[in-house]
Amino acid sequence: MQIIRGNRCFDLDEFLKKPLFAHLSTLSKEGPRESPVWFYWENECIWIIGTPSSDSFPGRIKENSKCAIGIVDLNHTTGKVLHAGFRGHAKVEQFDKGIAERLLTRYLGSHEEKWDPRFRNLGDSNVLIRFVPETVVVRDQSFVPSIEKSEVDI
Repeated sequence: MQIIRGNRCFDLDEFLKKPLFAHLSTLSKEGPRESPVWFYWENECIWIIGTPSSDSFPGRIKENSKCAIGIVDLNHTTGKVLHAGFRGHAKVEQFDKGIAERLLTRYLGSHEEKWDPRFRNLGDSNVLIRFVPETVVVRDQSFVPSIEKSEVDI
């Protein structure tokens, strides 16, 4: 994996531990498609849970494995903007409960009984997407926010 760093960058592994949304971009016959997804970073791969009965991206990946993933950590009040952009290939793999539980725990906490019922007891009706990045662009695009008088006085 080639990592391309901007003038200002950050620790990629620490960034990928955060429960942020990733945007998975895939190709279809009608053109590019984008899907907001939860992800899990392990062994230099991004893992995503898919449900073929309701998600169309697993089918698109089976047809064309080339895809891209963008992840942004933004705080408009502090001006923090961290971006990681990935290009590579993905593969639809058999569901692995261990990987899925590690992924979901990042977003929902460690008490599965408290999770939304849609995320409990996932199994063979689900798949995992294993995305292997070829290149990663890592950039800290943070800025100094302007403070308007009305915001300071509050």
